[in-house]
Amino acid sequence: MSAPAHGAAPTATASSSHENPLRALKVIKVVVNAGVGESGEARTKAEKVLQMVTHQKPVATRAHSTNRDFGIREGQEIGAKTTLRGPGAVEFLEHAFEARDRQLDPNSIDRFGNFSFGIADYTDFTGMKYDPQIGIHGMDIAVEIGRSGWRVRDRRTRSAPIPRRLRSTREETRRFLEERFKVTFVE
Repeated sequence: MSAPAHGAAPTATASSSHENPLRALKVIKVVVNAGVGESGEARTKAEKVLQMVTHQKPVATRAHSTNRDFGIREGQEIGAKTTLRGPGAVEFLEHAFEARDRQLDPNSIDRFGNFSFGIADYTDFTGMKYDPQIGIHGMDIAVEIGRSGWRVRDRRTRSAPIPRRLRSTREETRRFLEERFKVTFVE
């Protein structure tokens, strides 16, 4: 069988059976946050937990304003967070969904397809044992979903707003999570 002539249209089966790979959704980044509300020993324990779970060094989060009722000053370190990208983010998300029994609330997905959820204790992850020196520490996980071309927003030169065609919707994210991570939604 010979190849089609230059300029000839490809056959209908070849073009309709493949989806554009640049339209596929992917995990842009995963931010794991452990806020404890105070500096000192509690914050260092939260940092240790994040490092054990994500295998990445966390950074301190600081208070944006002073709140005398809670004894918090502006600029005080009150938590820790770490940002994961690429294959490490997907691998961590697999373990996080496993800790949640692959269940997610559909209301946790926002209108741009991003979602977040919490894990009550780090021992919910497989392979993690309770350490009495650390105690019980939970974490919040925020996930950003997008398509190729998302870098347009974050680049230094000629940054631009993200076009609507690059954003994902609630339904697209829901389908992506069901197919890729086998997540079930609790209605």
